[in-house]
Amino acid sequence: MKIDVLTLFPAMFAGPLDESIVRRARDTGKLDLQLHNLRDYTHDRHRTVDDRPFGGGPGMLLKPEPIFEAVEHLRGEKTRVILLSPAGRLFNQAVAQELAQREHLLLICGSYEGVDERVRQFLVDEELSIGDYVLTNGALPAMVIIDAVTRLLPGVLGDDQSAHEESFSRGWLEYPQYTRPADFRGMRVPEVLLSGHHAQIAEWQAAQAKLRTAQRRPDLLAGTDRPPPGEAPPTE
Repeated sequence: MKIDVLTLFPAMFAGPLDESIVRRARDTGKLDLQLHNLRDYTHDRHRTVDDRPFGGGPGMLLKPEPIFEAVEHLRGEKTRVILLSPAGRLFNQAVAQELAQREHLLLICGSYEGVDERVRQFLVDEELSIGDYVLTNGALPAMVIIDAVTRLLPGVLGDDQSAHEESFSRGWLEYPQYTRPADFRGMRVPEVLLSGHHAQIAEWQAAQAKLRTAQRRPDLLAGTDRPPPGEAPPTE
């Protein structure tokens, strides 16, 4: 997969995208990640990317010219152009799975009070938001999306099944998990996990995933008939 990021603050990406799973994906060629400074697509002496909004109002808006020029330069036939914006569709695991099927993503990081509306209307394919709160700019949301999408790419995690068993991957929270020692300060691992009986373990995991989701995120249960992890889907 190829991901291009258009941002005013490329230095913010150093660190998070140079470590752990994203770094391994880049090193092995499974992810081609490129950062682009929006100011490189300006043509005036001051490299101006923003201006005051028509009609008044607080703050500054990103101008359309450098964004259009950058996207037109970077976009290919199979590019999905995404604007990171508080007004966008809420990003979740299902959206991450959608994006992981794409060949090329171009992420535009919003800044200041936002972007000229013509960017939304005539340039981007969709807008995404990572939550109902305000951040300084779109760099952090872009990093979140890159991380979530990268771990879904084939071969990135080593065991592709891991991505299917994680929280939200099937609409449920993940069931409780334990490791050695089996008895730590009198706190014992549930006996069923030590039994070696795979069918009973799968049944316990499914029940625990459903219980945890009902207790902590009941909103995830509404309108879904997907089975929890470890539980087979119903047959027709």
